[in-house]
Amino acid sequence: MTSARPLRADAARNRRLLLAAPPDEFAERGLAASVADIARRAGLGKGTLFRHFATKDDLLAAIVLDRIGELNAVGEQLLDAAEPGAALLEFLTIAADHQQQRDLSFLQEAGELNAEVTRAREQMFRTVHKLVDRAREHGDVRADVTGADVILLMCAPNHVTSYVPDAPPDLWRRYLAIIFDGLRPEGAHPLPHPSPAVP
Repeated sequence: MTSARPLRADAARNRRLLLAAPPDEFAERGLAASVADIARRAGLGKGTLFRHFATKDDLLAAIVLDRIGELNAVGEQLLDAAEPGAALLEFLTIAADHQQQRDLSFLQEAGELNAEVTRAREQMFRTVHKLVDRAREHGDVRADVTGADVILLMCAPNHVTSYVPDAPPDLWRRYLAIIFDGLRPEGAHPLPHPSPAVP
């Protein structure tokens, strides 16, 4: 099997523009935003969009894969960090910062039925589990906290601040600090329920 040829410089640039444009367009119009709207936001024609993505769903899946891949790459690099607890905190900080800068909550449902997105998300979850396992084994995270717990908490800092009118853009840092203090073993009390069975 031959590998796919790399995109020409102009084609690669157009693809980057197409991946960057939809979040702003969907934030204004919702998932009903048209292909023409997305192409116009990117400064390109519909024909260029369709040369890269056969359907709008393919574009949505590509956005999700781009974001998940970026975050997973960060996590995999941090697996070699000398301080596992600091590495986990750095990963959660980067994840929350990316979410604050680019609200992609509208993509959650859009990517659910795409097998490639499902595989990428599962790979990222495996990376999170490894980061948590290392931090727990190092004594930086309480013994009863699992990767599943941390995965469920990843969106919490920005979710909380979404209820605050005119919240400062970095308010999520306060709630991430509270969450991470709750993961630490110092002063921990037994948790009232076992960790749920999520990926």
